[in-house]
Amino acid sequence: MRADKKTKALAKQLFKLSLVNGAVSPEQVGGVLGYIEKNVSRHALALLKLYHRAIATELAKSNAVVEHAGPISDGTLRLIEDTMTRKYKRPVAATARPNAKLLAGLRVRVGSDVYESSVSGQLAALSSAV
Repeated sequence: MRADKKTKALAKQLFKLSLVNGAVSPEQVGGVLGYIEKNVSRHALALLKLYHRAIATELAKSNAVVEHAGPISDGTLRLIEDTMTRKYKRPVAATARPNAKLLAGLRVRVGSDVYESSVSGQLAALSSAV
């Protein structure tokens, strides 16, 4: 089901209403969902999908997923949080996720940005260059 222009515009407006000081507000999101439930019947599913995608994308911008091969210390996670918070000029929380496919090093994902300094990433770059 494709959304028409009006549905896309409404989803964008509702997303903007969900932000307070540039961050997603759970209270505002609850209000928006209540509005959709009571007032929007036509294209409600398409509207909810667009709204969900916008909220999920915004929330991902405030979370750094740190993939690691071996153990990682809390100090390293805090350092990554501080660095990403300064870089993006907004609070960024780091969460660790083990990844057995990494040989060594780290892969950090903030929203759609990926920072990689892993051995497997370097080997993949070398093999694609040959």
